[in-house]
Amino acid sequence: MDLLENIDKNNLPQHLAIIMDGNGRWAKQQGLLRAFGHESGTKSVKTIIKTCAKLGIENLTLYAFSTENWNRPKLEVDTLMKILIKSLKKELPTLQENNIKLNTIGNIEKLPQSAQKELLDVIDKTKDNTHMTLTLALSYGSREEIVNAVKNISNKVKNNIISVDSIDDSIINEHLYTQNLPDVDLLIRTSGEHRISNFLLWQIAYAELYFTDVLWPDFKEQNLYEAIISYQKRERRFGKTSEQIK
Repeated sequence: MDLLENIDKNNLPQHLAIIMDGNGRWAKQQGLLRAFGHESGTKSVKTIIKTCAKLGIENLTLYAFSTENWNRPKLEVDTLMKILIKSLKKELPTLQENNIKLNTIGNIEKLPQSAQKELLDVIDKTKDNTHMTLTLALSYGSREEIVNAVKNISNKVKNNIISVDSIDDSIINEHLYTQNLPDVDLLIRTSGEHRISNFLLWQIAYAELYFTDVLWPDFKEQNLYEAIISYQKRERRFGKTSEQIK
């Protein structure tokens, strides 16, 4: 049975975020090196991007590499960077064909120059695409993002650009990496872990959370449909009562 038939196209998450977890464990289960898990994970990335574009989801954010991931063995980090560069080159036609704009959040200055160059090149070539925004969180950590926002706002207060009394949610939003994105509606994490792992802590304040035991390389269209159907069955109250939102 194709679960696509059960999805309400009028009730899609405007912003879907995914913690793509389980590449290493998938490889271990296959008796392979971790690098093969990351390589296989790129196939799921392509599948999910195309599926989201087909459904009409406007914003997809993928947690590709965290600030903490720099602490992994150098060989694995180097492999991940090579896979990133290769994937960006390979998937540019897919982004163009599906009218997808590439965006990035995180401290990308820490990435190797070759990765930065390829990333910025694809961002530039897709900047006029309008069907969907794909955001890659690279060298990203939410706490670092919030600390940077606090520093920038503090400097503006110090220089009388904004007043303390004017600081509200919208001011903070304007100083986050995600300033041009709506809040997350649905956050998916694969591989059976039930953590947020320093991902979009501010932006998921009212997101629906969906955890699945499926390892990322095995996460395909039907798995995404299951997550969206679960999301659509939930009542999102945003602090109100059920009666108030009807």
